[in-house]
Amino acid sequence: MNPFSSGTRLRDMIRSIRACKTAAEERGVVRKECADIRASINENDPHDRHRNLAKLMFIHMLGYPTHFGQMECLKLIASPGFPEKRIGYLGLMLLLDERQEVLMLVTNSLKQDLNHTNQYVVGLALCALGNICSAEMARDLAPEVERLIQFRDPNIRKKAALCSTRIVRKVPDLAENFVNAASSLLKEKHHGVLITGVQLCYELCTINDEALEYFRKKCTEGLIKTLRDITNSAYQPEYDVAGITDPFLHVRLLKLLRVLGHGDADASDLMTDILAQVATKTESNKNAGNAVLYECVETIMAIEDTSSLRVLAINILGRFLSNRDNNIRYVALNMLMKAIAFDDQAVQRHRVTILNCVKDPDASIRKRALDLVSLLVNENNVKQLTEELIDYLEISDEDFKEDLSAKICSIVEKFSPEKIWYIDQMLKVLSEAGKFVKDDVWHALIVVISNASELHGYTVRALYKAVLTFSEQETLVRVAIWCIGEYGDLLVNNVGVLGIEDPITVTESDALDVIEDAITRHNSDMNTRAMALVALLKLSSRFPSISERIKDIIVKQKGSLLLEMQQRAIEFNSIVDRHKNIRSSLVERMPVLDEATFNVRRAGSLPASVSTMSKPSVSIPNGVAAAPLVDLLDLGSDDILAAPSSSGADFLQDLLGVDLGSSPAQSDATQAPKAGTDLLLDILSIGTPSPAQNSTSSIDLLSTTDYNKNPSIALETLSSPAPPHKATTSSAATNGPVYPPIVAYESISLKIEFSFSKTPGNPQTTNVQATFINLSPNTFTDCIFQAAVPKFLQLHLDPASSNTLPASGNITQNLRVTNSQHGKKSLVMRMRIGYKVNGKDVLEEGQINNFPRGL
Repeated sequence: MNPFSSGTRLRDMIRSIRACKTAAEERGVVRKECADIRASINENDPHDRHRNLAKLMFIHMLGYPTHFGQMECLKLIASPGFPEKRIGYLGLMLLLDERQEVLMLVTNSLKQDLNHTNQYVVGLALCALGNICSAEMARDLAPEVERLIQFRDPNIRKKAALCSTRIVRKVPDLAENFVNAASSLLKEKHHGVLITGVQLCYELCTINDEALEYFRKKCTEGLIKTLRDITNSAYQPEYDVAGITDPFLHVRLLKLLRVLGHGDADASDLMTDILAQVATKTESNKNAGNAVLYECVETIMAIEDTSSLRVLAINILGRFLSNRDNNIRYVALNMLMKAIAFDDQAVQRHRVTILNCVKDPDASIRKRALDLVSLLVNENNVKQLTEELIDYLEISDEDFKEDLSAKICSIVEKFSPEKIWYIDQMLKVLSEAGKFVKDDVWHALIVVISNASELHGYTVRALYKAVLTFSEQETLVRVAIWCIGEYGDLLVNNVGVLGIEDPITVTESDALDVIEDAITRHNSDMNTRAMALVALLKLSSRFPSISERIKDIIVKQKGSLLLEMQQRAIEFNSIVDRHKNIRSSLVERMPVLDEATFNVRRAGSLPASVSTMSKPSVSIPNGVAAAPLVDLLDLGSDDILAAPSSSGADFLQDLLGVDLGSSPAQSDATQAPKAGTDLLLDILSIGTPSPAQNSTSSIDLLSTTDYNKNPSIALETLSSPAPPHKATTSSAATNGPVYPPIVAYESISLKIEFSFSKTPGNPQTTNVQATFINLSPNTFTDCIFQAAVPKFLQLHLDPASSNTLPASGNITQNLRVTNSQHGKKSLVMRMRIGYKVNGKDVLEEGQINNFPRGL
């Protein structure tokens, strides 16, 4: 006999396939066997049909295509014999699913078998229907399944209940048909039928509100009685699992009670006693008991209950945390995170155990425990928990340091009781895991340090000592060199020493050694080296005795391979070597950073920069100056903050707050503009100036990575003192000054003109009428005008005459500007105009610096 003929038995085919040495040999055997099966199918021999289908099922489990045998399943199902039907239904469940169109042909056979006199044939049909039932089949066969729930044989009732569960999932509209039948199953004594009835009731409650109310009123007491009987029952060998009577039925009953008690105080009150009984009497030394206890805790947390029962549930979870099984500890941590919302104090009692889980070898348990600890932190325990976490940070795995340090920083920022404690803890984190700390964390630390003026000396000394020991932590080095650059004189002179500090003596050379080490270390990145250069520039003014050594270090960076370092070194060397008269003003300490604005921007509310490309117009009422100030003034980018004034000297004087025109060598005031411009070029060592170059380079002298991006700093830069301006007009002596109109903005499609007037007796306030002129043949719709000014100005915008700008037409809008520094500072304004052209959003931006003098 051919070993691969259709007459081969299943065991022989399996033996042949397992004997194959390679995958190719296996494919050859399967291919020959499939060819023989196809030939046998074509011969339509009923005697080999069940054997062929058994082989096809094995071949299907190996992953080979067997779609050509689907019709054989239907033929075997339609055959009268039980063995053939059993193979046919098994093939139907294995080879087909509910998406197959062939399945429609089996509906009639299923209906006949559901009404068959042989209960085993009925069981086969119910099993197949429960596995592959589609929505169409569910609607057609639901009446037969509902009738079989009342069948005399418990095995049929059990299978019918499970099949009903599949039907109501597929067609929720049929749920009401099974409510009465399902409630009758809850009175069964047979555990197999009872557990399937409970599962059917659970499904009905989750998809149908009417069914939920019905079971809540009619069946709650019966379910409680059933659960009590099982909990208190004597030893039953047929249901006992590790000393627990039928834990599977326990779990199903608790899940159904959880649904019934959720949101209903009366039902919850009825089940309080039995839940307490299950929680106290169930043994937790075996997995079966733990499963029951966990479901009991889930039910207690879900129902409307008193706090005492929840405390009992949380104590059970606390015992779970001491279990050696990782799975049990993990689910306990998950459940405790939910329990915090119900009873925070009860969870706090297990804080020590939860902290031990943070040190667990299992990574998933560590991470979940860390999330739970962060939820437990409050103002009362923040110091203790932070100390525990930082102690563990020193010995934790490298893979876990990033998550742990991030959580510690978040906790410290949120619950810090005082700034000195905040600074101490952040320095500990930076010392132990600085390379894992994200940029926004140490940026925030610098903002806090700048706002704590009384702690500047303490902080710079603490950073100096830390960086000597942990010089490999890049983030710590950055914060240290920033603080030494800003407060190096406080470090050397021991200014602001607190009682908790140990005495320390630091010379100017010692402080410079830290900066030099940071800039010359091979593994320092470009940002660190750039910050070190800025610190050197500032120390050249603070430490004049070692300025030559500082200059030598800066000069060495002229040969750096990094273009950024070359440029900074050249510019800074020019300042140190040739412009000592302005250096002290140029490298003054950074103004106090606006902590509130930084936190808002860090949270994502304020964008860091503005693109000059067209953007969608903002849907705010016209005439409201509501644009984010940082966004509108473009203070988050490295572009110019303000266009230079009419002369380089005015701009530099405004930027640095020094009087360049008062030099003794400069006798004629009319030479100030040229002298200032030449001096600016000399400082920057550049050729022909341009406004962008002047402003950008000047700002760059003061900036490191991101520290000049605070709006208050930029506004202070714009609002530095400027010489007073006087209006000179022919009618100034009689009717007050008259100011000429200006073209505030002009592009290809839009022109904006400003005309000015003053209110008698109020010289600080200027009334501005803005006229928007459409230069294009298109109509502009949804027009929005936004403006922003520095801090010394107050701006009020009235609604525009219209938000539609007709082609070649104009609209007007009134503005009122109050200058609190009238006569000392001139007006400056940044504006944004948004509108739609043919349905497309257009955004134009500009800055106005040509306001008439005297406004």
